[in-house]
Amino acid sequence: MFSSPWHYFTDPVLQAPTIGSMLMCLSSALVGVIVFLRKRSLLGEALSHATYPGVVLSVLFMAIFFPDSNALAPAILVGAFLSSLLGLWIIEKMERRFHAKNDSALCLVLSVFFGLGVLVASRIQFTHALWYKTVQIFLYGQAATMTNIHIFLYALLGVLLSGVLIFFYRQVQMTIFDRDFSGTVGVPVRWVDSFLFLLLVLAIVIGIRSVGVVLMSGMLIAPAVAARQFSHRLWTVFLLAAGVGAFSGFLGNYLSVELPQWGMRRGWNWNFSLPTGPMILLSASGICMLSLLFAPRNGLCTRLVRILRFRKQCLEDNLLKSLWKRDREGGVLLSEVKKWQSLSFLQMLFLVWRLENQGWIERTDSQIQLTKEGKSRAAYIVRLHRLWEAYLVFLGQGVEKVHRSAEEMEHIITPELEKELADLLGDPKRDPHSQPIPSKEETL
Repeated sequence: MFSSPWHYFTDPVLQAPTIGSMLMCLSSALVGVIVFLRKRSLLGEALSHATYPGVVLSVLFMAIFFPDSNALAPAILVGAFLSSLLGLWIIEKMERRFHAKNDSALCLVLSVFFGLGVLVASRIQFTHALWYKTVQIFLYGQAATMTNIHIFLYALLGVLLSGVLIFFYRQVQMTIFDRDFSGTVGVPVRWVDSFLFLLLVLAIVIGIRSVGVVLMSGMLIAPAVAARQFSHRLWTVFLLAAGVGAFSGFLGNYLSVELPQWGMRRGWNWNFSLPTGPMILLSASGICMLSLLFAPRNGLCTRLVRILRFRKQCLEDNLLKSLWKRDREGGVLLSEVKKWQSLSFLQMLFLVWRLENQGWIERTDSQIQLTKEGKSRAAYIVRLHRLWEAYLVFLGQGVEKVHRSAEEMEHIITPELEKELADLLGDPKRDPHSQPIPSKEETL
């Protein structure tokens, strides 16, 4: 149904766009991690839009003075670079000299520079119609027409970024997370900042050829956000972001070619194309969304599963504790259990079924009672509850205020913490309410 992924690395037509996009996305992801962790995500958006007047003015300059020259691509890169640097300089001046808010400076530069670019481009549309198409390429991106020279540029940028991060990793790390400390130990914070911003501008200027001015900021941030969900270590985030960026570059190229062909083979009448640049960004955004939902530690769905498991554990512990306190010969009626726990009938049946499967209770007709293992488990929960109450009173809290905290803590106290509490309190036999604390032997 689909072509082999390896075909995109060997085909003469597809090879340059695929490898070039992967290298571009890898480079932008590395810079994006720094921007994201510095909480300057909108800076990439402002600077990518700030490149547009440089692109347009460079095209206009070449159209008027050097219409037959082959130096259009370098001229555009230089113009975009200078325009973006000017935007960055204005943002810094507005923040430091005129004390403008960061978001105000970013919005002003973004709107003014982009508006200026659109204004000049609208003029070129009528005076130099053939050159106007070149301007549009940089506005929306056109990865499909990349050549080997683009692979060389992106590879050079990737090597430069990787080298900087490897040889100046400690300085970059300290500048990102603790600027004040960096200054006290002799790290030239201003110089490091300037160099990192220069790399950001380079990544944006070179990357707009693939995904365009409008979408470039997404390629900076999406891989960084996705990588951040999987690790708290900076070097790991860099590696993961680079991997996500490179894979997004490949996947965007792959889907932009394969999906229309697949649809036509199925007889669909495709009235639209799937441009490579937007598909690259959509791929990165899709990976980012999946990471936000399903990352092992920080994913939304993963956290919801942990919350539901903890609530289920609390219900089980509370039921075992209630049965232990009301232990009687012959068991307890299910109707009584339902009143204690304030549960619906189905919830109560599911809870009883869970405890019965774990071997902690026995059920006979409409009655349940604790097994030997269930009594040990319940006694352990009660022991944790009453030890915590004793600890809070030991710290000076009133007896009447400790019950609620103990109701929460009894579910999460570890065996190590239990041992520390018992040693600190001298293994007490009664809690502050004069209730007996089950001994360690009773919980085994």
